[in-house]
Formats: sequence, structure tokens, C-alpha cells
Amino acid sequence: MAVESTETVVSVSDAALEKIQALRDGEDEGENLGLHIEITGTRGVDYTYDLAFAMIDEAADDDVCTLVGGLTIMIPEDQLDLLRGAELDIPSNGQQQGLVLRNPNRPPVMPLDDPMELTGDIPDQIRQLLEARINPAIAAHGGWAELVEVDGPKVVVRLGGGCQGCAMSKATVTAGIEQTIRQHIPSIESVVDVTDHQAGDNPYYSHA
Repeated sequence: MAVESTETVVSVSDAALEKIQALRDGEDEGENLGLHIEITGTRGVDYTYDLAFAMIDEAADDDVCTLVGGLTIMIPEDQLDLLRGAELDIPSNGQQQGLVLRNPNRPPVMPLDDPMELTGDIPDQIRQLLEARINPAIAAHGGWAELVEVDGPKVVVRLGGGCQGCAMSKATVTAGIEQTIRQHIPSIESVVDVTDHQAGDNPYYSHA
């Protein structure tokens, strides 16, 4: 039996609510339908979703049901944290149809893998991680990362390619590169991106 909750995990704008309710009311047994929201995968730096009407009394045992403005929202329990704070709205571009789910949560840029065996000093180990784990992951975004230096517990990297100048650069470093390096080399405390994202084709780093 599905779990009922009073927490609003996904909010719904007034405009979206009006549109959804109109669609629901046009369905057979519309009064018994809720909106099921599920993350189905990832595309780039965003999740992909499936939104569909479903019978409320047929909700899965692991679904969490919440009443939002007269609309029952059904979300798989194991996806609550991934959707918490999201808002269902209509597109800001009047030419677009359908609904938009604005989710502040992002999938990890690169998953944590089983630790790999590293050799050499710390700079060598970091280069091995960049080559074997990090760059293959961010290559999907057309980018790459290179080691500039190791300054005590801090690693300085430079991003290039598709990562340079795009909004995901900081997320790439903090959520992906830093996480992977710290998993393998506990003495590292932080990773700093020194790419000048506003400098065009010639980013640089100057060590004081």
C-alpha cells in the first residue's frame, strides 16, 4: 500500500495545476487519477522524467502520495531526495507546449567507482585518475581536465573543451573531480578549478 505524506516534495505552480487538472478531468475516472512522477535516467547534467496519470488506488507500495492543490502527486520513495524542491510549471517560452519540471538536484557528474590501484607520487596518482576515470566521464560533455599542480592538500586543475565557459564547470570540479580524487587519495582536501571561464580561448593560471 502506498504511503501518504503531508510533505510537498514537488510543488506545482498555479498555471501548471490548472493545466493538469483540465487534462485529468478529461480522462475517464479523472477524479480517481493522480500524477505519477518518476526519474527515468539522465541526459547530460539533468535527470529525465516520466509524468503520467495513474489510478491513485493502484499506486505501488513504494510510492509516496501527496496532495498538492487538489492534485495527488505520486513519487517512488527512493527518489524523494532526488526530486525534493522541484517545481512543476509551464514553459516560460510561450511557444513551447507541455510542462517543465525545474529540479535543483543534479545527477552526479561521475559515479563513484571501485577504487583503482594507483602508483607513484601524488601528482602521478592524480594524473592516473584523470586519464582513467575523470576525463572519460567528462568527455561526454566535450571537456577534459588537466593537473596544474598539487599544493599540499589542494589540487589545482584546469578545465578545457566543452567544460570551459559552461555553467557545469564548477559542478564538474566539486561533484566529480574532487569526489573521485578524495576517494582515492584521502590526504587531498580540496580541488580548485583555475580556468578563467570568461577569458575565451586562452585561460590561464598564475601561481602567486
